[in-house]
Amino acid sequence: MTPQPLGVGMVGYGFMGKVHTYAYRTLSVFYDPVPIETRLVGVATSSPATAARAARAGGYEIATDDYRRLLERDDIHVIHCCTPNDMHREVVTAAVEAGKHVYCDKPLARDLADAQAICAAAAHGRRTYQMAFNYRFIPALMRAKELLREGFLGEPLCFRAAYLHSGYVAPDRPMSWRLDLQRSGGGALLDLGSHIIDLVRHLLGEFSRVHATTRIFTPRRPVKKGAAETALVEVDDAVWMQTEMACGAVGTIEASRVSTGAADEIRLELHGRQGALAFNLMDPNWLYVYDNRLPEEPLGGMRGFTRVESVQRYPAPASLALAKNTVGWVRFHVASIHSFLSNVGAGCAGDPSLGDGLAVQGAMDAAYQSAASGGWVDVG
Repeated sequence: MTPQPLGVGMVGYGFMGKVHTYAYRTLSVFYDPVPIETRLVGVATSSPATAARAARAGGYEIATDDYRRLLERDDIHVIHCCTPNDMHREVVTAAVEAGKHVYCDKPLARDLADAQAICAAAAHGRRTYQMAFNYRFIPALMRAKELLREGFLGEPLCFRAAYLHSGYVAPDRPMSWRLDLQRSGGGALLDLGSHIIDLVRHLLGEFSRVHATTRIFTPRRPVKKGAAETALVEVDDAVWMQTEMACGAVGTIEASRVSTGAADEIRLELHGRQGALAFNLMDPNWLYVYDNRLPEEPLGGMRGFTRVESVQRYPAPASLALAKNTVGWVRFHVASIHSFLSNVGAGCAGDPSLGDGLAVQGAMDAAYQSAASGGWVDVG
């Protein structure tokens, strides 16, 4: 008997909802076999008109302006939460209570209290709940994780990590939910910092304490494009964090939406007694590896950074013959959703889990506490 396809319900069809939809529609192109067959059943947005457009564009069977209609359907088994941050607690907990699998966009929630409430609800659930920390699924960083697991760095000593955008440099960029403290919960730290904090934690382990500084460079913005009326901006344009890790390493983390000249740039540099690793999202096909154990004589011996050809070397069942072709940003989302569906099919917990999302939220909460107090704050 052929298993029933897994019905998918998408809550939110902005940028991320479209990306997640694309991943589903192309999954069988990149993976053979797919972990489980899926069917795009329903999409929910904020109005009937936008929902209808989303259904047509994304290939969904039904459209609604009330996400609860998706939860009521027996043919929807998975809920994607791609809403503004202030709706995550409501949508995710409702989906858990309705017995659905959940795939949640980052950050887990608007604030630590909401994240804790989500995880408390999920603790009583029996489905797969996973975070969309898609940068874990870059082949170069998958290789970095393998090397760290093998002890390549030796004792971790220090690191530098940054996620840089430039989209908020222009002072006439109007207000949106991302600049509304009540809806977003924060600025660059939650928007970009959640990703880079997750990567640091994924690679080096838990945070011990943080010291942070935040800045708002444009304190007022137009309420809409071209408007003379302005509104107060209460969320950070950028954040700088000093961090100490439980493993003993110390490092810096920066998240910025005002880094002129940056497009979508993640910078990672990890240094240990035995070696070093470096990666840049704008050069995503390579992991740079330095082995401090190689001879340095004569004339440098074999010392130096080696450029490891990671490109699209995804493990089986990745099937499209692109292993040596350049990798693209959307491909990381396809791999992330493949991981999620594999976990659903196997009856496993999500990885990265909602607990990982909560840990990231805890580090961000500590950073905001530090920025307010001016001192170091323990994480956890």
